[in-house]
Parts: sequence; structure tokens; C-alpha cells
Amino acid sequence: MLERFTRLPSALQAAARWQRLGVSDIPAMLVHPDWGGGEAAADSAGPSGGPSAAPSGGRVPVVIWMHGRTARKEIDPGRPLRLLRAGIGFCSVDLPGHGERYDPALQHPAHSLDLILQMIDEIDEIIDALREMAIFDPHRMGIGGMSAGGMATLARLCHKHPFRCASVEAATGSWNHQRHREMFRDRSGESLASENPLANLHRWREIPLQAIHARGDEWVAIEGQRVFLDALRARYRDPDLIEFIIYEHTGAPYEHAGFGHFAADAKQRQRDFFARHLTPVPV
Repeated sequence: MLERFTRLPSALQAAARWQRLGVSDIPAMLVHPDWGGGEAAADSAGPSGGPSAAPSGGRVPVVIWMHGRTARKEIDPGRPLRLLRAGIGFCSVDLPGHGERYDPALQHPAHSLDLILQMIDEIDEIIDALREMAIFDPHRMGIGGMSAGGMATLARLCHKHPFRCASVEAATGSWNHQRHREMFRDRSGESLASENPLANLHRWREIPLQAIHARGDEWVAIEGQRVFLDALRARYRDPDLIEFIIYEHTGAPYEHAGFGHFAADAKQRQRDFFARHLTPVPV
């Protein structure tokens, strides 16, 4: 048995399938509340990259999730488990250079922006692959990510997209507040402007957005995210659609990864957010 299966809770292991998506062969962990195809469907794919057996439970809403640097798509199983129990599917993918496509160079902080930019483009392949499957509802898609994955999420939302809502953790929509980081060295302001979310709010479509952050985050300062969200609220007809959750003294490494003492609360509030905006069937 592959090691990735042995580390997952049994309920998640039973509900998960591993597949490659799109022309870029993006490794993904797909979770559905009721596959209906039994073990014969595990790790199998039809001609379009979808599972060979459709779930008896039919189409369900789905969240595309992207982890942070040096992690992998199977990390933090509490997140997909909570969504699973709420009847929401989950598609977690490995960032470029991570997980099943491990490349030590892309795990270095200097290349964080490179993998973010690549991931922004790959999201379209993931969307197309999920749409072709008979298991996820293309009209009820959410997206989110942590740290680098969250930055890719916010940048992608500045382009035309199908998502009904988004949730990000320990991320920032103001790249200028991270310019001192190695990932932005030797990059001109002009070269960053095309994907910097704060510089592209005119392209942002008003959707519910949840941002979760630790006040003392040492890797992604909260001030940049605050500036971004304040600017976004100023453009919203309904500013209450933007939710900013801030934790104090989490005890997590660098106050950045996983929210420490508040991890369970963060996951539950994220689950409630996605359930609120994805589970009602659109008219």
C-alpha cells in the first residue's frame, strides 16, 4: 500500500481517489461523499481524466485547495473530512515542485513566486477537468489555499472564473508588502503588476471571501492582507461578504502554519463558510 494512504484517517482514505488532471498531469486528491463505484474506481480514470465510475450520490459542490510551500496535497486531513461530512467534495492538488512532482529547487523560498505563477495558470486545467467529471457540480465551485496556495488563489480571482466563494489562510493580496522576501528579489514592479491582486482589483468579481490570519505571522505579515481586504471592501456593494478572522498567539511555528491552538476552530469556521455559500442549490 502506498505511504500516502496509511497516513490518512480511515474515513478520508475511503472517500479519496488519486488522479492526474489536465495536460500538465497535475496530481490531485479527489474526495467525494459517495463514489458509488467501490474500490474498483480507486486510482482509475476515464478518457477525460475523470473516474471510471460515477458516484451514486451524484454531483456535489467542490472546493479546489492548494497547500503552502514545502507541504503536499494530503496535508491537514481535518479540512477535507469536515467538508466531506457537510456533503462537499474536495480537490487538493500538489503545487509545482511538491508532493508527487517533487523538485527541491522549487521548494526553496527564492522560487515561491515561480510556483505561484505556474499554479495560477494550472487552475484553469483543474477547473476544466472537474467540469468534465460527472461527480462535481460545476456551478458550485469554491477555491482556497494556504500561504503560497492562498496567494495563487487571490491572484487567480482577479481573472474571469467560475468560483462562488473563496477562503485563504496566512496569505496576502498585497505583494508589495512582501517585496523584502527572497521570492521578489530582482523583480521589477512592472513585472509583478499583472498578477499582484491589489493592483488588479478592477478585475475582481464580487464573491464571498474569507481570510484567516494570525496577527503575529512572521512569514506573511498581516498588514498586507489588511490593506488588501480594506481596498476590496471599498469596492464591494456588500462589504459584509468579506470575512477577516484574526487569531492571537496561536503557538504555531512562526505564527504561520496551521494556527496552532486555533486549528480546529479555523477548520470549522472555514467548513461553515463553504457550506453556507456552496450547499444551497442555485436556482
